[in-house]
Amino acid sequence: MNKYVERLYNGLIKENPTLVLMLGMCPTLAVSTRAFNGIGMGLSTTAVLILSNLVISLLRKAIPDEVRLPAYIVIVASLVTVTELLIEAYLPSVYEALGIYIPLIVVNCIILGRAEAFANKNKPLLSVMDGIGMGLGFTVALTLAGLVREVLGNGTAFGLRVLPKSVEPMGIFVQPPGAFLVIALFIIIMNAIGIKTRQKNLVDGCDGCCAKCMSSCQKALPVQEKKAEEVTE
Repeated sequence: MNKYVERLYNGLIKENPTLVLMLGMCPTLAVSTRAFNGIGMGLSTTAVLILSNLVISLLRKAIPDEVRLPAYIVIVASLVTVTELLIEAYLPSVYEALGIYIPLIVVNCIILGRAEAFANKNKPLLSVMDGIGMGLGFTVALTLAGLVREVLGNGTAFGLRVLPKSVEPMGIFVQPPGAFLVIALFIIIMNAIGIKTRQKNLVDGCDGCCAKCMSSCQKALPVQEKKAEEVTE
């Protein structure tokens, strides 16, 4: 796989910042009451991620290690301020919906984490692709969570009614407990997919269902123990 495409896949699926790495949970739980809110927060964070990765990668050899993290925070804070002012000027409805969570992008651990783990060690273009991948992964997770919560909690999707008026919405899904339930469901699905993938890589011919091949594994275990004893002797 091309290394640039791999960065996109990494952020979207393999190391999704919300569903796999469990980063940025505060805005995820707080603003994902509606799908539009998720898109707005996700794209705002994506823009800051891309620009911060680019700037930090360009300056990686000029920033002394002793002031590395303070320098990152100054760079990110400057970019967030510009992003906040642009949203307030051109997208006032999004600005009102996201509220305090826009300036809090400064301390979002996704941004500082990628700056320290990737942008500080790689070239600008690759760092930009990493920012795009991580940002899109964050946006997808927020949007899906917001969509599910909006449909179940309000009976609408992107502001349009999708459930009949006779169906009573489940208000818990637009409350904090609903955010935990939806994110937990997504994480269960991601973990289930990951377990099958890892199992296939570990055992040739395995279809990922441990219960199905448990008897075969149990038969093979005594043979493996015997071989291990022979090697030890």
